[in-house]
Amino acid sequence: MKTRQSVAKILLTMGLGLGVPGLGAQTRKLLNSPTPTYPETARQFRLSGVVKVQLVIAPDGQIKEVKVIGGHPVLVSAVQDTLKNWKYAPASGETTATLVFNFHP
Repeated sequence: MKTRQSVAKILLTMGLGLGVPGLGAQTRKLLNSPTPTYPETARQFRLSGVVKVQLVIAPDGQIKEVKVIGGHPVLVSAVQDTLKNWKYAPASGETTATLVFNFHP
């Protein structure tokens, strides 16, 4: 089971795409970015999928807003819970980032 969790984390990490579109966009260094946990409900139903979110990152590095662009609600919930613990490096202004998380059983 531990191997399966490790593989899931690797797949999630590989599937994480960071983009920083928008006005005055700059790359923000991630200081804390835990990987979303594959939900037990999703595991039971062998649910896989992609969750795409757009973030607004405050100047202090905290995530100010999360807009869900798409994904299964069970998987979206896992991503939203994890993003509460993410922290970016400070910057002079707000930035946006689009993140893609891949979940596979």
